[in-house]
Amino acid sequence: MNHDAWASVMAEVNAMRELHLRKLFKSDPGRAIRFTAAAAGWTLDYSKNRITLAMMKRLIALAEASDLKRWIDAMFSGKPINQTEKRAVLHTALRNLSKNPVMENGKDVMPEVRAVLKKMAKFSDKVRNGQWLGHTGKPIKHIVNIGIGGSDLGPAMAYQALKPYAQESLKCHFVSNVDATHLVETLKEVEADQTLFVVVSKTFTTQETMANAEYARKWLVKHLGKRAVARHFVAVSTNAYEVQQFGIDVANMFAFWDWVGGRYSLPSAVGLSLMIAIGSKNFTEMLKGYAEMDEHFRTAPFEKNLPVIMALLGILYVNGYGAESYAVLPYDQYLLRFAAYLQQLDMESNGKSVDRQGNRVAYATGPIVWGEPGTNGQHAFYQLIHQGTRMIPCDFIGFCNSHNPAHHDKLMANFFAQTEALAFGKTVLECQNEGIPKALIPHKVFEGNHPTNTLLADKLTPKTFGALVALYEHKVFTQGIIWDIFSFDQWGVELGKVLAKKVLGEMTAENAPKLEHDASTNELITRYRKARNRS
Repeated sequence: MNHDAWASVMAEVNAMRELHLRKLFKSDPGRAIRFTAAAAGWTLDYSKNRITLAMMKRLIALAEASDLKRWIDAMFSGKPINQTEKRAVLHTALRNLSKNPVMENGKDVMPEVRAVLKKMAKFSDKVRNGQWLGHTGKPIKHIVNIGIGGSDLGPAMAYQALKPYAQESLKCHFVSNVDATHLVETLKEVEADQTLFVVVSKTFTTQETMANAEYARKWLVKHLGKRAVARHFVAVSTNAYEVQQFGIDVANMFAFWDWVGGRYSLPSAVGLSLMIAIGSKNFTEMLKGYAEMDEHFRTAPFEKNLPVIMALLGILYVNGYGAESYAVLPYDQYLLRFAAYLQQLDMESNGKSVDRQGNRVAYATGPIVWGEPGTNGQHAFYQLIHQGTRMIPCDFIGFCNSHNPAHHDKLMANFFAQTEALAFGKTVLECQNEGIPKALIPHKVFEGNHPTNTLLADKLTPKTFGALVALYEHKVFTQGIIWDIFSFDQWGVELGKVLAKKVLGEMTAENAPKLEHDASTNELITRYRKARNRS
């Protein structure tokens, strides 16, 4: 992180540390308008943050000193900014609906992107229209997506978010956990002759995914015979040989590319299950939302740029005030899994302790992300946010109109009230004026001054949904650049995978193996083998 620019930010933090949002709003009647920005169907009110114009100028100077614009241009132009893996970062190409080329290593990737989207649309239309028939001649009613990480969480979250647009005759299920319970319970809900399995694995060797896929294939063969596999399995992969060995016709293999990170891959063939559910037209609308936010991020000045503003505010609280987490609070039940999706996007990207030069960082990076939808959270963890001892910045996400409007006014009244309560709290004087007994006043005082962002759109549609996901993608990217870390690798995932392969061999060996782990791990393996009746 640029030392001089950050020192300037910290000087402003120290100068205004005792300022309360009550005073900031009272002294500036135009504050709410001044600190509001809009793009791609979304309005961001960030006025309930611990900021002044002077603070925002210093934060923007930090972004400029971090050479953010150059890094944005490098990402969009296909330069290999994922330097530890020597790859371009071109998830934005997946939603490039213009005729402009996108170059990667001297080659325009857009013809392949368009070809895969066209193939996906053709296939999804067949399934939706009942033209794709199972082995016994019946149309498909159930889609079971088998993947893990970005190959599961993205489409699973999006399917939940866009259920109002899903075809009612089709039901999507998402299996990720290698715990067989996840798949077994899913298979209880489907009929073999009306189920299509979508196996999502770039290499078609991902341990968890292929264990579940093999189990599903055995289940299908038991019910319908080996020849049924070709009609009930399709693959999202780049490994044609392994796909064919599994029994899937390579004509039903949908490709994606190394320059797409798993947690950014929803708009690619990884979203095939989603496209089948909502249709290719709605999928394209989602891509339009992504593209609008991409263009906004690429071209808007930083002081009006939604992802940049949100990124800078996050850095202010993590590094300026020591906040360890932030809460994402969508007031829409369809966004049930959005916080979980952002956990992966943010924590896998920026959970790093080494800078781009390989040196250990001397400051905090990626925060802990958590949250729940709507008023559920109010009856669970809001107590901690309001009166606890930790600063927890919050993003409130809401819509003016609902697909299910029966209680929407009540829902949004809570939405607006919570941001007001968090900002302004309740003073001792207010408690006294209400006649609260003196002994209870300390318990009923709310300090306030808790920072929140309010993100508001007209309605949750495929387009506003796509823009929302892109907004957070670019926020995370911006923070990675300012923190001087690589956001597009995830080496921290690898060590456990490597060790798991060794441990698995020791747990399942016919004869007791020689264990050379630490004393705890050795004892745990021994205890497990004994419980499983292995010598």
